[in-house]
Formats: sequence, C-alpha cells, structure tokens
Amino acid sequence: MPSFDVVSEIDLHEARNAVDQANREVDTRFDFKGSGATFELVDNVVTMTGESEFQLEQMRDILYSKLSRRGIDLTCVELGKLEQAGKEARQTATLRHGIDSELGKKIVKLIKDQKMKVQASIMGDKVRVTGKKRDDLQAVIQLLRKQELDMPLQFNNFRD
Repeated sequence: MPSFDVVSEIDLHEARNAVDQANREVDTRFDFKGSGATFELVDNVVTMTGESEFQLEQMRDILYSKLSRRGIDLTCVELGKLEQAGKEARQTATLRHGIDSELGKKIVKLIKDQKMKVQASIMGDKVRVTGKKRDDLQAVIQLLRKQELDMPLQFNNFRD
C-alpha cells in the first residue's frame, strides 16, 4: 500500500555554515568593528550578542539573509525575548524542526476534512499518510503545499 511521510526538517550542517558566514560578515563590517558582536549556534539555538537593540536588529537581518541563501526556510526560526544587561544585548533564535502534536493534529484534520480515501496517522514528529492509490497521495501533497501552516513541510519516504 503506497505511503509517504510529512516531516519538517532543517539541515543543521547548512545552519552551522550560515551562522559561520554571519560571524565572518559581522567581523568584517565597519559598523560592527570592536563591538564584540557574535553569533553562536548550540543545540538548534542561535544566540546573538551585541551592544544594543539596534545592533541586534542588524544582526538578525544578516542571519536571515545567510539562512535563506543556504536553503533554510525562515518560518522555522522563532525569535526569543530581547535581554538587555548593561552594555550587552542578547537575543536567541530557535531553529524549530519536527512536527509537534498540535500541528500533527491540524494536518490530520485537514486531510480527513477532504474526505479522501487516505489514512493519516501521527508517528512521533512526523505524519504518515497511507492510501490505496498513488494519485490520492499526490493530491494530499498538493493540498498540504497550498495550506498556510506555521512550519515548512517536506514530503519524504514515498513508497509504492
């Protein structure tokens, strides 16, 4: 029976490369000279450290441009609260991946509301869609691509 998985993944290697490129750009830009502004990636969390809120906004734009050039969808970036402590400002940007249970339920409900001859089930951080016909599965993929969800979706593990 044909099936495929709906997942939301990011390439962590590309994310690390984007953060490294952003650090290099901050090191060479004139307006950041001597400020000690840095990016640090630890466990899917990018920590931006700068002197002021304005500088963090500039750093966020740099990070977003580097991530998008590396093929990472910006909808998976979740900004944390801005923390100002003395002469240092800090903000985190979490790179979300995986389908949480709330989004999984929403995807399953979307598929079931279409009354297609497919079954959708949540399996950890992915949703498996199974059906008898390949055309039905491709229709589900098209349906999910048209939806405005808060996470980028990929479709993999397509089996006949």
